Amino acid sequence: MAQGLLTARRAERGAPGPVSSAGLLGGGQPPPLDVVAVMAARGIDVSGHRSRAVTVADLAAADLIVGLAREHVRHAAVLLPGCWPRAFTLRELLRRGGQVGPRPPGEPLGGWLAAVAAGRGRRDLLGSGSGDDVPDPYGGPLAGYQASARLLDELTRGLAALCWPVPEAGQPRG
Repeated sequence: MAQGLLTARRAERGAPGPVSSAGLLGGGQPPPLDVVAVMAARGIDVSGHRSRAVTVADLAAADLIVGLAREHVRHAAVLLPGCWPRAFTLRELLRRGGQVGPRPPGEPLGGWLAAVAAGRGRRDLLGSGSGDDVPDPYGGPLAGYQASARLLDELTRGLAALCWPVPEAGQPRG
């Protein structure tokens, strides 16, 4: 759901680009039928998506790594320690990015992410606090998937606004 929504949000802002999804579990599984239905109601087709485990190559190639839970970011930081400065939970990135302010048009994403990451420590990923986690509806009722889609829609809109600002007329896209 997050991949489909973030892809749509970036396109709306005139900043299309690849958004890929990988997690802790592989298997090539399709999304649950409830996910397909909830996303189709939002005009997003996720029926062709298949689950896959994140790899070191995925992390090395990513400009930004966004996990929906702390365990995802922790896993990424263990797989490829150098990805830490550009790996965040979605909620953490929104919170910290909101404090820094939106990325100015023309500023490289990496420069903005460095400002967002300033002062954070790897110890922040320890423990099991779930304040930065997005609830996972997997295996639950349709209402849980609908609630997750609403939340992810809100969060991905916020992320797109912070990371991919719409430039004023005559300014280059960043």
